[in-house]
Amino acid sequence: MIRSPLMTVMTDAVMKASRSLKRDFGEVENLQVSRKGPGDFVSAADRKAEKILREALEKARPGYGFVMEEQGVVEGTDTSHRWHIDPLDGTTNFLHGLPQFAISVGLERDGQIVAGVIYDPAKDELFIAEKGKGAYLNNRRIRVAARTEVPDAVVACGLPHIGKGDHGLFLRECASVMANVGGMRRWGAASLDLAYVACGRFDAYWERGLSSWDMAAGILMVREAGGFVSDADGVPNPMATGSIACGNEYMHRELLKLLKKAKG
Repeated sequence: MIRSPLMTVMTDAVMKASRSLKRDFGEVENLQVSRKGPGDFVSAADRKAEKILREALEKARPGYGFVMEEQGVVEGTDTSHRWHIDPLDGTTNFLHGLPQFAISVGLERDGQIVAGVIYDPAKDELFIAEKGKGAYLNNRRIRVAARTEVPDAVVACGLPHIGKGDHGLFLRECASVMANVGGMRRWGAASLDLAYVACGRFDAYWERGLSSWDMAAGILMVREAGGFVSDADGVPNPMATGSIACGNEYMHRELLKLLKKAKG
């Protein structure tokens, strides 16, 4: 397990925010049955968790900048460092009482992601990675799956919803991948999809229309677990283009071929 001062700062902040989310998730079930529904409540839970994260990280590392889902970009006096924060990845799952959501925090230093924490409060699973030090799940070193048979692979994806993304392109990509793999999954939290590739639960994953906070921590997680990451078109820097594809070396390459075929 990585026990650097930086990782201690990040995990402490994430655990603090997770206590707030756990309490709020416990209330969602009660709100589901009300006519108004839990939408406003979940938005408040999201903002509250982000505030806790920001305050804890600012106190520990004053001057670092932030790129956040709720509050946007906050420039810091230290222009080399920026936190990429998603306080509640999987908001729709959370909203519906589905226990598949996470807090994701990645640290960018001079344009490179150097540390990442993804925590799943519902399952108490803590994924951490620091550049050059490997990736871990609850104190256990993790590696990407070793499969090289595409028909045996389970591949995760994100799919566009109403008013978002290129639905036609996704359906072509889905048809191309679906015809070749053993199974496909759409679980609704990008950070956890990346963490699951890192620990070998998924063999590969792709999604378009993401933001930096969705994938900053997960990109490092997959790479430190021995995996390969690009955008969905094979470009090396997914955070610049907003799409992602990953897996072990072989599965990543084969997934890119299938996605390319769908584009024609």
